[in-house]
Amino acid sequence: MNLPDDMDVIEISQPGAAEVLTPARRPVPIPGAGQILIRVAYAGVNRPDVLQRAGAYAPPPGASDLPGLECSGHVAAVGPGVTRWNEGDAVCALLPGGGYAEYVTTPADHALAVPSGLSLREAACLPETTFTVWSNVVMRGGLQAGERFLVHGGSSGIGTTAIQIGAAMGARVWATAGTAEKCAACERLGATAINYREQDFVEVLSNEGGADLILDMVGGDYIPRNIRALADDGRLVFIAFLNGAKAELNVSPIMRRRLTVTGSTLRPQSDLAKAGIAEQLRQHVWPMIEAGKLRPVMDQEFALADAAAAHARMEGGDHIGKIVLRVVGD
Repeated sequence: MNLPDDMDVIEISQPGAAEVLTPARRPVPIPGAGQILIRVAYAGVNRPDVLQRAGAYAPPPGASDLPGLECSGHVAAVGPGVTRWNEGDAVCALLPGGGYAEYVTTPADHALAVPSGLSLREAACLPETTFTVWSNVVMRGGLQAGERFLVHGGSSGIGTTAIQIGAAMGARVWATAGTAEKCAACERLGATAINYREQDFVEVLSNEGGADLILDMVGGDYIPRNIRALADDGRLVFIAFLNGAKAELNVSPIMRRRLTVTGSTLRPQSDLAKAGIAEQLRQHVWPMIEAGKLRPVMDQEFALADAAAAHARMEGGDHIGKIVLRVVGD
């Protein structure tokens, strides 16, 4: 494939509000050993992109300073030692950064084939959410069929994915959301919705015997409430702290009731760890997608040049599901 020398990208001109996202031109990157170069069709917009833009989430050493942690597109070139992919293959991929661009490199083992029946637009929504949910809910949280599973932020990209994976695994799923519309979206995906403005999730789950597993991205005052909402031997998994990472916590119930409190962030993990998650997705989650049990919930699409509007949409909090940037399209 003949590649151009330069490409359109979106840079973060300085830490700040959405308006600091600035169109620019940069050289097309060259894939190194074990990497592929992807011609980006769509890039997913995620909360870590917003945090990076605000100066609160620096990219790891060696990663692109451009935002963008997932994309879909076609393999444009392969680096030395890559045998899994060929030029022209349709893929979606987890990225160390750099997705807000026409071309991006990523380790070959962090890419997955676009599932049959899905468009590139839909496939761009899969990597960040499926990597995060599967690694935290199943690999770390140990979700089993029949268990009671509470998902906070149920209408987010992570939340809608977690609900569907939990339901597909045979768990009983509850999800918190803040409007009737968002609660209805959670119900359609297989969860019992809890409007947190009208109901106390601690009371709801306690009346059901407590949650065996809670996936939390809220933090703050939810932290001690999560402990109260757990069943004995329950597990609490943190993936973000939208309301803050600190809370006063009584450890005695954790010990007395044999609770497990854990969590993780995806981006700082090693390439090898992410490759291991990708293999789990190939074996367990991609069959769910191809069987029609899991599908991305789409909110809005924006052109790459309108990345600032996409960030404003996310920060406004009205979105349901995933927001994507159209780079070159299908």
